[in-house]
Amino acid sequence: MSDDILNPHSALIYIMVLMSAADNDMTDRELKRIGDQVQNLPVFEDFDAEELVPLAEECAAKLGLPGGLDQVLDLIVASLPAKLSETAYALACEIAAADMHVEQEELRLLQQLRDSLQLDRLIAAAIERGVRARHTSLD
Repeated sequence: MSDDILNPHSALIYIMVLMSAADNDMTDRELKRIGDQVQNLPVFEDFDAEELVPLAEECAAKLGLPGGLDQVLDLIVASLPAKLSETAYALACEIAAADMHVEQEELRLLQQLRDSLQLDRLIAAAIERGVRARHTSLD
């Protein structure tokens, strides 16, 4: 897998699938949120939405291999342009927040992502706070 390089769109899709799979339960809300992000964010403006499901399945298959989590994370980091690190982390946070409850496995993965993407802790905290604010409800 180390010879593989993803295009930026694929790397962003992989990071969302990785986040969704972190707690071993890819919920419908998370999958819907992935689709929503792909449909609405400018970074996916020229992405062919027909590729979403095959990419998600490809990522899930790689995650199922021995050492899959670390290999997929390494692949994402190797493939992602530095200018998209904050976007990638924001997408991961969005998927973690999609089911309105963040599990310990998801928190650990977010920390691993922060480190792997070499994000400043203050920037990561600002992204996390922004996502939390967007997901606050009146209930």
